[in-house]
Amino acid sequence: MKRGLLFTLSAWLVGATMIRATLLMPHQCPAVDPEAALAAARESASWIERAQFEDGTYVYEYNRDLGYEPGGYNVVRHAGVTMSLYQLAAGGDGSALPAADRGMEFMIDHLYSHPDGWAAFQNPDDGGIQLGASALMLAGLMQRRIATGDTEFDDLSRRVARGLVALQLEDGAFLNRWDTRTNAPVPDQRSKYATGEAFWSLTLMHRFFPTEGWDAYAYKTADYLALERDDYEKQKFPPWADQWAAYGLGEMATWPLEEHHITYARSLAERFGFLIRVESQRRDNWFSKALHGRQARAAGMGTWVEGLTSLHRLASTDPRMADMEEKLAERIECGAGMLADRQVSPGEAATAENRDRNRGAWFTNDITRMDDQQHALSGLLYAAPIIAIRESP
Repeated sequence: MKRGLLFTLSAWLVGATMIRATLLMPHQCPAVDPEAALAAARESASWIERAQFEDGTYVYEYNRDLGYEPGGYNVVRHAGVTMSLYQLAAGGDGSALPAADRGMEFMIDHLYSHPDGWAAFQNPDDGGIQLGASALMLAGLMQRRIATGDTEFDDLSRRVARGLVALQLEDGAFLNRWDTRTNAPVPDQRSKYATGEAFWSLTLMHRFFPTEGWDAYAYKTADYLALERDDYEKQKFPPWADQWAAYGLGEMATWPLEEHHITYARSLAERFGFLIRVESQRRDNWFSKALHGRQARAAGMGTWVEGLTSLHRLASTDPRMADMEEKLAERIECGAGMLADRQVSPGEAATAENRDRNRGAWFTNDITRMDDQQHALSGLLYAAPIIAIRESP
C-alpha cells in the first residue's frame, strides 16, 4: 500500500512539475524605469533616422545574418514610421523632427488630388491609393500639430481627412482602396487595420477642429468597431487586437461614450493584457519555442503596449473603466520591460558588422523591419509616464 501511495505521489509531483514548466510557466517581466523606456524609444528613433534615404524613404528591412537589405517598400508603413517620429516630438523630444519632415515631404510629393477637393497619399510605384497610407499620413500631420503648434498643414489635413471620408460606408466601416481609373472606391474590399487607422485620425481632427463635424464620422466608426466589425470579418477570437481602435478610444476619453463603446474598450484591454501575459511566458530557447511558439516580433508586441497605453488613458478618465486602470498599468510595464530588454543595445551593436543597422533594433530570425522600430518606439514612449506614476510614492 505504501509503495502504491508513493508511486501515486511521485506521478502527481512529476505531472505538476511538467504542467508548471509548460502550460503554467511563470511570466517574466524585466524591470524598466521611465528613463530606460524613453532611452529605448530614442534609440529606436535614431535607428529610423540613420535608415532614412535622401528622398525621405527608409530602409524597409535588414537581415543581419546575411548583412544585406533586400529592398521592397510599403507606403502604409512609411506613413506609420513617419508618424511615430512625430509622436516622439509631440512627447517633448523634437530631435527627430527633421527626419519626420523629410518623411512627410515624400508623402506630400506623391499626393493625389481629387476634383472634389480631397487628397490622398498615392503609392509612387503603382499609383494605388490605400486608406491606411492616407490615414497614417493624417495622424502624422496631427502629431506634428501637437508637437509644433504649426498651422501650416491645416488645410492639407482637412483635404486628407475628406479623402478618408470618401471611403467611409454608411455602417461606419471604410473601403480600403480608391481606383483612379474608375474614379470610385474598389468595392467590397476592407482592411482590418485601415478602418482603425482612419478612425483614430478622425478623432484627432476633432481635437483641433471641433466645430467641423469630424466627430460624427468618428462616432459612426466607433459604433461599427464596437458592434459589427468582428462579426463582419468573422474573427474567430474576438475582439481583433486593434491598437488603432484603442488609440481612437483613448482620444475619445473625454467624449460622451455609450455603454457599447466601453464594453468594447474593456474587451480590447483584456485581449491586449492576455497577449502580454502569454508573451511573458516565452523564452528564447528551443524548449519554450516548441511549447509556446517563438517570441513576438517588436512590430507585434509594440502594438499591444500602444493599445494598452491608450486604454489606460480611457480608464484614468472614465469611471466605467476605473477598475482596470492598475492592471492595465501593470501589463504596460511588463510589455515595456520586455521591449527594452530585447532591443539591441549600443554595447551589443559595437561588435556587429553593421552597427548602424543593429543598434536600437529588434530582430526576429535575424531580420528587422522598419515597423519593428515604429511600434516599439510608440509603445515605449507612451509607457514611460505610466511607469513613472506607478513608481511615484
